[in-house]
Amino acid sequence: MNIAVLSGKGGTGKTTVSTNLALALKSNYIDCDVEEPNGFLFLKPIIDKREKVMVEYPFINDNKCTSCGACVNACQFNALAKVNKEIILFEKLCHGCGACEVVCKYDAITYKKRETGKIESGKIREINCSRGILNIGEPMAVPVIREILKNLSSNNNLIDCPPGTSCNVVNALKYANAAILVTEPSEFGLHDLKMAIELVKMYKIPFGIVINKDDGKDNMVKKYCKQEKIKIIGNIPYSKDVAILYSKGEILYDEKLHKVEFDKISKEVLLWN
Repeated sequence: MNIAVLSGKGGTGKTTVSTNLALALKSNYIDCDVEEPNGFLFLKPIIDKREKVMVEYPFINDNKCTSCGACVNACQFNALAKVNKEIILFEKLCHGCGACEVVCKYDAITYKKRETGKIESGKIREINCSRGILNIGEPMAVPVIREILKNLSSNNNLIDCPPGTSCNVVNALKYANAAILVTEPSEFGLHDLKMAIELVKMYKIPFGIVINKDDGKDNMVKKYCKQEKIKIIGNIPYSKDVAILYSKGEILYDEKLHKVEFDKISKEVLLWN
């Protein structure tokens, strides 16, 4: 089963839930927040494999190109521009769709590959861990996300999604059989949780809510979930102890009190299988 952990906004505790729940479920951990992957700061796996992520981009043969501009007109991503009598390429905007090569009547366009990021893999406490890392200056995270998710294990996989509800999240959620939505009891948390819920509903997969920094009161998130009949599968208390452990990059699951909570969440998740 592939379980996606997502949140409508950053900073809700998505990675905290993902890393600790991976240990509770003894599942593979995949960090798809490739622009800012921080799950390894907590799990600390021994990295034993590194792979480059390559993407295609058009190469224009100046000896064949007539600067007709057909490729520019075909490009839907503004990766090509005609300036005077030259065709200018903005390779980082290219999606590799191949349209420019198809419309070129002079066979002046071929494709080359360049590195856009990398994937690191390792192991800790008998669980396999992997993370995607987007190269600095690269605008598109999706190629790295697709690469890290294309060969998922048949065992349980915990997918730590990017924050928000953008196309990065959509591309990670495509692989999920179930989802956990992490939120916090605040106006911003509830607002963005609603967007995440609408996104998950589109995939018609089971999902539940985990409230991080829970104040123990009948807060706005609990009232909303009760009203909408959405199940809350876990609560992580708002406490100084949690903040201290997090600031040190330590795992909550190693503390008996927090282990009980994550074991409870894992039992709820396994009911979806």
